[in-house]
Amino acid sequence: MPSTIEGARLAAMDPERAARLLREVHEATLRGGSAQAAPRPVIGESWTRAVRDGIDPERDCRGALLSGEQLADRRRRSPLGRVLPLLREVLGPVTGESRSILTVCDAEGRVLWREGHPSVLRQADLLGCAPGADWSEAAVATNGVGTPLVVRRPVRVHSAEHYVRAQHPWTCAGAPVSDPRNGRLLGAVVVSGPYGTQHPATLALVSSVAKLAESGLREEHLTGLGRLRSAAAPVLARVGGRALAVDRDGWTAGVVGMAPVDRVALPRGLGQGRAWLPSLGDCLVEPLPDGWLIRVAEPGDPAATRVRLDLSEPRRWQVTVSGGSGDWTHELTPRHAELLYLLAVHRPGRSAGELARAVFGDGGRTVTVRAEVSRMRRYLGGLLHHRPYRFREDVAVEVVLPERRCDLLPHSTAPEVRSPGAGRGADGAAGRGSDGPGALRTLGP
Repeated sequence: MPSTIEGARLAAMDPERAARLLREVHEATLRGGSAQAAPRPVIGESWTRAVRDGIDPERDCRGALLSGEQLADRRRRSPLGRVLPLLREVLGPVTGESRSILTVCDAEGRVLWREGHPSVLRQADLLGCAPGADWSEAAVATNGVGTPLVVRRPVRVHSAEHYVRAQHPWTCAGAPVSDPRNGRLLGAVVVSGPYGTQHPATLALVSSVAKLAESGLREEHLTGLGRLRSAAAPVLARVGGRALAVDRDGWTAGVVGMAPVDRVALPRGLGQGRAWLPSLGDCLVEPLPDGWLIRVAEPGDPAATRVRLDLSEPRRWQVTVSGGSGDWTHELTPRHAELLYLLAVHRPGRSAGELARAVFGDGGRTVTVRAEVSRMRRYLGGLLHHRPYRFREDVAVEVVLPERRCDLLPHSTAPEVRSPGAGRGADGAAGRGSDGPGALRTLGP
């Protein structure tokens, strides 16, 4: 069995030698023959997705560009536009000196901004990597834009590690950027250029800049919370009973009559009036500048009747709770999507050690598991019990799977998610039961 081409080994090679080796691996793998080495797991799994999606490696595949109006609208709505000056300041000199280009895309893989060395920009135009282009994996297969968005971690794609042959002259290093307020994927930052010009350390640089961008967004968020705190202080001083001032994402700017909390899960489409919040119960909601005043109307936490865990989309996972006072939905981080899936398919519950083995393959990582479950309880409240960790017994849980089971949580390296028995390789549903309380219903294959 051929050995895997490790990233460190590849980075240490002469670029031309590395490209030649990767071309041999690419040719042999697509022919179904044997090669002296196998692609890295992140690349091999991406190639598998490209084969499933029916992408022709010999064909320069590209879709229609966004219109000028559509592109302007996406740029206006993207939070990444607010950190674009920072990205230019740090990566601009690098792209100029190394004959590379900087690309910033949204969570769907659409190119929003692109700049850098003039000759490389012209080459990118010929390849179809222009503002408004779709460079998701589903559109153009393995690449430095789409692959980091799928696996949710930094990836360097060198020469013939690209699935489509027309992209072999390129090397791309990309890193995803997430919203620090809610963990939602915002897009990716990518540095690309001819494979012989890019330094192996570019991936580390791009990863650091992506984290720097997230820090910039976090600072902006804290500044906004400070403004809301100042506006809400006199209002909270006049309120009797328990109340909070929160921003539009539920982050707390002020509290009175109750213990401080970092964040409150807010239902989608929250407006003025009465609302049920999972951690507070029945509440009265009033608008504040860039936020809400939430007053607890009645003590207690009304029982929710159903939890719907939607994992059907490849990069967007949600949990929806339906109760007597209506529905609310929360978008999940990759780790929380994994944990809730593992709890949903094993309703009796799991200890911290069991969850650690299921997620990390290491039963000793209980501290990480406990911290993540604690974060989940901030928005699920009493719906999650502990000792063992489990959904409350009187709650019906419904899991919505992708159309193809092999697309379940593609970012995940959790042993149980990847296992043939319960995860991506399972045939049929993860489990089926009645619609009564405590049942697990799984939609999909």
